Amino acid sequence: MSGHGRFSDVERAAVYRAIFERRDVRRNFLKKPIPRQVLTRVLTAAHHAGSVGFMQPWDFVVVRDHISKGAVKELFLQANADAAKRYRGARAELYRRLKLEGIEEAPVNIAVTCSRQRGGPHVLGRATVRDTDLYSTCCAIQNLWLAARAEGIGVGWVSILDHGALKRVLGVPKPVKMLAYLCLGYVSDFATQPDLERAGWRERIPVDNLIHYESWGNIKDRHEGRP
Repeated sequence: MSGHGRFSDVERAAVYRAIFERRDVRRNFLKKPIPRQVLTRVLTAAHHAGSVGFMQPWDFVVVRDHISKGAVKELFLQANADAAKRYRGARAELYRRLKLEGIEEAPVNIAVTCSRQRGGPHVLGRATVRDTDLYSTCCAIQNLWLAARAEGIGVGWVSILDHGALKRVLGVPKPVKMLAYLCLGYVSDFATQPDLERAGWRERIPVDNLIHYESWGNIKDRHEGRP
């Protein structure tokens, strides 16, 4: 172990590997259960995300029961049928071929919520940007995703769901915000490309096109080449 907060070359490479090999997984789930201690490690990693004002607004609803999964799958089927109507022609045909969830195939589903009242009415750092609690919860989801990848566990985010109906299925209180529904499980392999990129739905945007220097629209770094 390297000290003083430093990462060894091997440790640093492992972090970047988890980032670049993370995938939104919807297929190839194995029936192998996730051991309790592994799931605890992954959820603990999620819980160690940064949060504005140390609010820690997240909660995690672990779903394993096939009846609960079946109810959530029905919500997906309804929402997905509505979503498919937004597309026409070849795009519609491609959409209907995409696999967009693994609710019943994955051994574990996790609903991630955000308790927006946690920490009281005056959370440090939240007065001017109220949605920082939502952003913080997304950081927890990313922590979960990367930790799961390091454990060899695939994660898929099911975004095509009616969150109001999902809250009723899972008994989530009305004031609590539903933020994500995730499918977790060991998989036979991790794809080398994101599913949507491989299917031809969208391509990855070159990162250089997204970096602006000093102000929006300046894509050339005037400090490039300087020490």
